[in-house]
Amino acid sequence: MAASDDGDRGPVSRGGIAPQPLFAVGAVLLGSFLANFDSRLTSVGLPDLRGAFSLGFDEGAWLSTAGIGSQILIAPAVAWLATVFGLRRVLGIPSLVYAFISLIIPFVHDFATLIGLSIIHGMLLGTFVPATLMIILRNLPIRWWLPAISIYAIRVGFALDTSSSLVGFYVDHLGWQWLYWQSVVIAPLMALMVYLGTPREPVNHDLLRHADWGGMLLLGAGVSMIYAGLDQGNRLDWLESGTVMALLIGGGVLFVLFLINETLVRQPWAHFNVLFSRNVGLALTAILLYTLTSLCNSSLVPNFLGTIASMRPEQSGVLLLTCGALPAFVLVPISIVLLRYFDPRTVVVLGFSAFAAANLLGTQLSHDWAREDFVGIVLLTSVGQAFTLLPIIILLLSNVDPSRSTTIAAYIQIMRLGGAEIGVALMGTWLRVREQIHSNYLGQYVQNGDPDVVRLLQKMAESYASHGAASANARAVGTLAARVQREANVLAYIDGFWLCFWLAMAALGCVALMKRAPPGPFTPAPFGFAKTVLRKCGVAVS
Repeated sequence: MAASDDGDRGPVSRGGIAPQPLFAVGAVLLGSFLANFDSRLTSVGLPDLRGAFSLGFDEGAWLSTAGIGSQILIAPAVAWLATVFGLRRVLGIPSLVYAFISLIIPFVHDFATLIGLSIIHGMLLGTFVPATLMIILRNLPIRWWLPAISIYAIRVGFALDTSSSLVGFYVDHLGWQWLYWQSVVIAPLMALMVYLGTPREPVNHDLLRHADWGGMLLLGAGVSMIYAGLDQGNRLDWLESGTVMALLIGGGVLFVLFLINETLVRQPWAHFNVLFSRNVGLALTAILLYTLTSLCNSSLVPNFLGTIASMRPEQSGVLLLTCGALPAFVLVPISIVLLRYFDPRTVVVLGFSAFAAANLLGTQLSHDWAREDFVGIVLLTSVGQAFTLLPIIILLLSNVDPSRSTTIAAYIQIMRLGGAEIGVALMGTWLRVREQIHSNYLGQYVQNGDPDVVRLLQKMAESYASHGAASANARAVGTLAARVQREANVLAYIDGFWLCFWLAMAALGCVALMKRAPPGPFTPAPFGFAKTVLRKCGVAVS
């Protein structure tokens, strides 16, 4: 395993070998799915939740911010907590409490109580994904790491592609309460698998005595405040809102204090020196770019189908399920095979190239596009999801000592969870601003008194005359305004695809700067033609 001073930062976090690895892998699968589905709950299912809880638009926005911001608050510290207290304690009891809160939330009608429970619900949920990553690094034999990490990595795309269909199924057939109540079934099952699949571990009292509680609180609170400011910024008009400015400035100050704290404390919890390793810093940047460029699938496609094509989540979810989620069952094994025989950087290039191609297709968008027109885009993003995050994580683990994984796990969670949610907030602002710009430009060509405009309005008014001559002109003007707004929205989505395309190109440039990882258990074993090429290039292979 690669050993470097930067990579050795942090406490030793290797635990006992899992007595039943299959149960441990099952816990990883359930925890990853639950975390990602519930994170999508407040975006895909938010209109239904607003109606069910009788919430206004502003109250619904804060419900979403509270649920996800509290996840970001706790997620970076979970790897350290698992190292100190053991995974049974970190996942077992919290998952049962999480199931209980999921059971009672649908019965709550007071908004303050709902927000409080959502914050607790989000904090408990925030332990699941980091803790399941620690199951892999602490308790599974190395030969299990590649398939287990593939489950951890692909959970994102799979949850994104299935959540729309699942939300629609629950709302239409079982009741909106099952958006929460599915956790009542899954969370205890995950706790059982954790109990069966991970060894009993004593509390590490030495680490507990030297705990860097200040660093954990500063980082979690800082990043969650920044997220809350960005999430509310689009709604509250950014710099015009004192609330948004307070959140962003306060979060930035706390983050700077975290960096200072990590240089001063005796045993830093997540020393940022690890970021100065070339490959580690570039790999974490690549994770951030992955979360941003994959917005084409998680945000642009379903939002276009909802805004322009007027589809409900379950209608657009059919496309994401069949062309996005199901192909993953074939693509992920292919990705694992490629990683066994080829440099992970090669696989990452394939993944980001697929994202770039998907976004380039999206720039050909028009208002006539229906659900079937997005098949190629969704299939390409499915390839990108399968071939991107998994090899990036393998690159990270190849350049650090996984037995000291608390630091790198903290930064993975910041880049993955924080980057994804912040990216959604920023994409919403990008689309809104670009729509306003395009509306202004288009409006300059649709002026009162223009002969072409007058003829179009007369033609529309004649078609509406049978429904009432008095309102025909007003309806014609309204229809024309709606068409202008529709085309402005289409142009904004095209700009969104262009933005994701250039993010994918930036990610490819980031991968090009990475060096070959040091020899270790993840070093690929080339065969056939690949081995011959490497030997001719002067690379020693076994």
